[in-house]
Amino acid sequence: MSIIHEKSPKHCAEKQTTKILNKSKKKLLFYSLMFFLSILCLILLLRFILHPSNPHFSLTQVDINHLNITSPSPFLNSSIHLTLLSTNPNKRTGIYYDGFLLHASYNSHVITPDTSIPPFFQDHQQPNLLSASLLGNHHHVDPSLAAGKLPLGFTATGSLSLIAKTLAMAQGVGMFTVPQTIGSVLCCRCGILMQPNAANMCANCLRSEIDITEGLQKHVIIIFCPECNSFLQPPRTWIKAELESKELLTFCVKRLKNLNTVRMVHAEFIWTEPHSKRIKIKLKVQKEVLHGAILEQAYTVEYVVQDQLCESCARVQANPDQWVAAVQLRQHVPHRRTFFYLEQLILKHDAAKDAIRITQMDQGIDFFFGKRSHGVKFVEFVGKVAPTRSRTDKQLVSQDSKSNTYHYKYTFSVEISPICREDLICLPPKLSVSLGNLGPLVICTKVTNTIALLDPRTLRQCFLDAEQYWRSSFKALLSSRQLTEYMIIDMEEVRSEENVGGSRYVLADAHVARVSDLGKNDRHFIVRTHLGHLLSCGDYALGYDLYSANSNDFELDKYRGVIPDVILIKKSYEEKRQQRQRKSRSWKLKSLNMEVEDGTRGREHEEKMNTEYEHFLRDLEENPDLRFNLSLYRNKEYEPSMASVADGDDVPSVPLEELLADLDLADEESEEDEMVE
Repeated sequence: MSIIHEKSPKHCAEKQTTKILNKSKKKLLFYSLMFFLSILCLILLLRFILHPSNPHFSLTQVDINHLNITSPSPFLNSSIHLTLLSTNPNKRTGIYYDGFLLHASYNSHVITPDTSIPPFFQDHQQPNLLSASLLGNHHHVDPSLAAGKLPLGFTATGSLSLIAKTLAMAQGVGMFTVPQTIGSVLCCRCGILMQPNAANMCANCLRSEIDITEGLQKHVIIIFCPECNSFLQPPRTWIKAELESKELLTFCVKRLKNLNTVRMVHAEFIWTEPHSKRIKIKLKVQKEVLHGAILEQAYTVEYVVQDQLCESCARVQANPDQWVAAVQLRQHVPHRRTFFYLEQLILKHDAAKDAIRITQMDQGIDFFFGKRSHGVKFVEFVGKVAPTRSRTDKQLVSQDSKSNTYHYKYTFSVEISPICREDLICLPPKLSVSLGNLGPLVICTKVTNTIALLDPRTLRQCFLDAEQYWRSSFKALLSSRQLTEYMIIDMEEVRSEENVGGSRYVLADAHVARVSDLGKNDRHFIVRTHLGHLLSCGDYALGYDLYSANSNDFELDKYRGVIPDVILIKKSYEEKRQQRQRKSRSWKLKSLNMEVEDGTRGREHEEKMNTEYEHFLRDLEENPDLRFNLSLYRNKEYEPSMASVADGDDVPSVPLEELLADLDLADEESEEDEMVE
């Protein structure tokens, strides 16, 4: 028979309550244990991070001013002045001394009362000097001390608090301030009042006793190449640096030996005559001396500059034809406007700094370099500023079969696209269709590493990179030399102003007539132009005369019924320039040091170059976008005339804000001489 156990509801409720209480106690015990473990881990972590250590004390000086033992009853009267050095070895913890007591003792018997030192704070890794005077009156001692030696002991007791590095942060925000007393002591040499240090001497006495610059170099010889303005970094590295530049200061400091024995805190140039072949640098160094005292001292280093040609310059001086790489820039156009612009870009970016020789040719410029890598770098630069294509050839100069070495001369032939700014282009049918039926007559508005084409009748624009251009390789229908001057009779705006590719244009219909036809016939034209924002009635403009042009372009013959008679390119200021008769400008450009080929010399060629250069300067004045990437300098010889001031802004000019001051060392020296006088 089975036994049946029955439990009342009251018994079940009591058991359930007991279980809940047991669970609560376990949770409370668990949370309490976790809390104490967290506190313990935090304490261990702080101790591991701060790693506190006890301060170190050492007795540096004891002065016994008075010590007397009376007889027959032996009583001791004493007056002792002592100096303690306290050092905090902790790296992240400061020490605050709440109370500090000092007394002297003999055989464990105190012979002077406790002398207290005011509370003070000691930062991490900081030494402090503590001074105290111990006075003892009528202290009974052993009668055996009436004669002989008196062994004295000094005892320091006190309480301190460790303060972490965050204390300084708390003081900075004004939470609380730790009182710190900085005492003053007398220099042990000269006796002047000073702040205490480990050596107990003032700075002047320390410098007279110790010279931390002993053993450091004060005279150094450096090698300078006057051709390429570079300094020799032994054994074979040449570094380019200007006078009083950061690069030259770094180079000079690195040439000093044994400088790692001190800590340099400051370096600066001392002015010397440029022709003296001397460079002087003033250095400030620090070093730890005499029980941790840090001494700072300044001294001057003189560098003697000796001239010596580097390897590449020496080869050029011996034989200018000893080049390794030659870059031949060519553009098959009848003008040199592209090379004038490219020359300014090369000067601004200092792209031809490694060229050993530059020669001006009939349709381009030749650059000669001493290394192949310099030629490759220059070709890459030209490819970033103009649409080009290039090919490379090499010629064997010499070889050594035993060592398997070969010497070549490399030639880079770089062809620049013949498309220039303001050229009129008739696009090939396939290219026009691929560009969304653009044109077919378009104007080249800008040339960088891409070619910007604009349809003057619809204001549609597209860009061609070098690869796209050389794939079709079209030429200009008409160039800027074939521009004709027109007079604006009437203007009617068709559309409001639009921003196309960063430039402002207004589409308008213009009623124009050739200036050469005025007074001879009544021929005039009505054309659509993109210069509605610049032209008004009575102005003059330059454009292409397609009405009387004789062209051999077969592509143009396909569009004879739809091409306009005139395409305006830009506004003309020729008449206003003739009225002003200005011979000089307020700005100037720099030029490369180029040799001229014999075939390009002559009076006619020189006049042609001067005319084209004048047109290039006028383009810079009229087009702010064209001079945006160039460096224009102020012309010191320019004197504005009354006519130019009266004309105002009728003729475009370069504002003074865009001009740079041309640095001339000779001018600076003369100005300094005037100031001295």
